Amino acid sequence: MCPIAEAVERLAHGSDGGERGAVFTRREVVDFMLDLAGYTPNRLLHCMRLLEPSFGGGEFLLAAVERLITAFQAAGGEGDLSPCIRAVELHSHTFETTKRSLETLLLGFGISKSEATRLVSAWLISGDFLLERLPGRFDFVVGNPPYVRQELIPAALILEYRRRYATLYDRADLYIPFIERSLGLLSDGGQCAFICADRWTKNRYGAPLRALVAGGFHLRAYVDMVDTPAFNTDVIAYPAITLIEKAKPGPTLVAERPTIDAESLSRLARALLRGEADTAVGVSLVEHAALGSAPWVLSSASKRALLRRLEAKFPLLEEAGCKVGIGVATGFDAAFIGRMDELDVEPSRKLRLVTTKDIASGEVHWLGLGVINPFEDDGKLADLERYPKLRAHLEQHRAAIAGRHVAKKAPANWYRTIDRITPALAARPKLLIPDIKGSAHVVYESGELYPHHNLYYVESNEWDLRALQAVLLSSVARQFVAAYSTTMRGGFLRFQAQYLRRIRLPEWKDVSASMRERLARAATALDLNECDQAAAELYGLTPDEAAMLAQ
Repeated sequence: MCPIAEAVERLAHGSDGGERGAVFTRREVVDFMLDLAGYTPNRLLHCMRLLEPSFGGGEFLLAAVERLITAFQAAGGEGDLSPCIRAVELHSHTFETTKRSLETLLLGFGISKSEATRLVSAWLISGDFLLERLPGRFDFVVGNPPYVRQELIPAALILEYRRRYATLYDRADLYIPFIERSLGLLSDGGQCAFICADRWTKNRYGAPLRALVAGGFHLRAYVDMVDTPAFNTDVIAYPAITLIEKAKPGPTLVAERPTIDAESLSRLARALLRGEADTAVGVSLVEHAALGSAPWVLSSASKRALLRRLEAKFPLLEEAGCKVGIGVATGFDAAFIGRMDELDVEPSRKLRLVTTKDIASGEVHWLGLGVINPFEDDGKLADLERYPKLRAHLEQHRAAIAGRHVAKKAPANWYRTIDRITPALAARPKLLIPDIKGSAHVVYESGELYPHHNLYYVESNEWDLRALQAVLLSSVARQFVAAYSTTMRGGFLRFQAQYLRRIRLPEWKDVSASMRERLARAATALDLNECDQAAAELYGLTPDEAAMLAQ
């Protein structure tokens, strides 16, 4: 058996739901998505084709078939339904279970046993959607594509996927090529309605797919489903529903976090299908959501207009003389990190470490951790012969340290940390920012500690760091991050380097002496209200704009 077929076989027979990315969608959401796509029983569905790329327990498939049979029987029941549905599932046990459910459903509609068997055999495909041959085009593609990280996919299979799908870029999850292939199977005017993680709409790995959508499709609707019970089980991913049409690009209707009940979702679907903004049900219109590979900015029209104005007026954070970085990832903290006074290595081989716990109060209160530094000041790995204590410590943990991916790539350098440690960074004043927060948490560190990998840092040779701290603590800075970051449960944002670099900042030379002092005082006092007010004046916001961002 070839490696690709062997990998598919293993996933089909041996994988569990988590490995396959199996998450099942609530029926109310399924009906909403079918309505949104236009797959409704008042249409001649028996003259159209629908594809479900990963049918799992059959949530979308069974609902679609109910609509198909209802429409078919209402139209007189004449014709062959076998071309109308194609549904693919990789996992063999799931396939058989859903197949039986589908047969039962058809029998309940009065369809004979032999006809039900014939239709099910025509409709269902046991295999890998990304590899299966699927002739023809489809008027509808609906579903919930699997959310699977690349690390869980056998190497031979991921190589084949990469060969076939240009959007499988960087560390993209499996739902990305699912969307690419689904869009490629649409007929002209065809509708693709998916519920899946929203990360691709903003982050790096989604760029090729965003470019694909912008280049030949119309993003008709986007529904933010974060913090809504859209699935039958709790999930880590932050979902959104996208409706993409194979048509000339046009404006996008956006809704946020709808109430999950049949009546509310039915009302929302009708509003979205009208094709215009409707404040009564929370639907806004975005004229140019998909622009090349750029992240989708889908906030309210007023916030989006303000964002574009500030982006046109001010340079990016790093263009204004600041630098964004991330702390050290060791690959095995148990060996490289410990109490500073208990790390039995030469004094020059360890640095005081700052973590999120040290800055929880908004100021630095060092709790005593240190990190072992295997690098010399020139960036080269230290010679262990010169440091017997360091060598003895590392040898105690050699099996685990040498087993890391970074060590296997270069066995001679088995004791390096994943990220190179630059001791001079510890001595430089900097602002520390944790990754995940509901609002900006920016802490001034005077130049004594080295940041851990769950902290981002900002330093500058031009801006006064206290003044910069006030700006980064403000609602203005949060607006930039919110526009480009994916939102997590509870409204939390990712304050990662890629989003921090999106912040626009005036040149320091253009900041008046009085404003410099005002910003620094506000940050030192951790007066967030004054940070907001000062930043609003700095950026030239109107009172209404400042109030909008503070909400």
